[in-house]
Amino acid sequence: MNENIILSNEFSGLWTGRSPVRIVSLVPSLTEIFYYFGLDKYVVGVTRFCEHPKVKFPKPAKIGGTKNPSFDKIKKLNPDVIFASKEENNLADIERLSTICPVIVTDIVTIDDNLKVLEHFGIMFQKKKAASAVIKQHSSDFKKVIFADLKTAVYLIWKDPMMTVGGDTFISNMMLYAGFENLYFDATRYPEITMDKLIQDNPEYLLLSSEPYPFKEKHVEEFERMLPATKVILVDGQMFSWYGIRPLFTKKYFSSIL
Repeated sequence: MNENIILSNEFSGLWTGRSPVRIVSLVPSLTEIFYYFGLDKYVVGVTRFCEHPKVKFPKPAKIGGTKNPSFDKIKKLNPDVIFASKEENNLADIERLSTICPVIVTDIVTIDDNLKVLEHFGIMFQKKKAASAVIKQHSSDFKKVIFADLKTAVYLIWKDPMMTVGGDTFISNMMLYAGFENLYFDATRYPEITMDKLIQDNPEYLLLSSEPYPFKEKHVEEFERMLPATKVILVDGQMFSWYGIRPLFTKKYFSSIL
């Protein structure tokens, strides 16, 4: 692999004794971590999807989306490091951006993965105290699956074509803590499914995510007509798919769903 592309489990030893002073984030949930750790003054570029925290960074440049970010805009920002995600960013973009500076790539599928990245962030940015506090709460909130009686569920992220989540995704891991058994746990990534297949599977719950496809109440009514025995509900996609510090807020939300 390109030596300027660094996997998340290898970056904690970088910048020993100093922190990067110019950060570009291509991942909304990582951007949220930087603010939470008090690193906002170092963030010079974010995507247009980096909507949290609601209190904005001091004039960070918008460098496009998570897919196809502007190479020229990022290069002009002269970053020390770019943060990306295997989940959200394209490999071709990561490879090209690595010609500017090191690109750190996270690969977070489980809560344990998230804890490791938070620990590494604490080391890298000399924010061990802040990281330890987040890790402690995460470890308490997610030390076990809250619900003993899991309800079968299908989680939809897209409508046309209809797409769900496989067992190798962070969303699938979070479903367990929300009280759901992912009927597509044996699948990988984000498989397409048909309405006939969904009717055949007959899940107890159908979870319609608010992102990336913005499911609305009208979609609940459509699916209820097709699946009369299934409980169809809208769910906050950020609570299921955002890692970083966002899981700090999920326990109360998850307990309200069922």
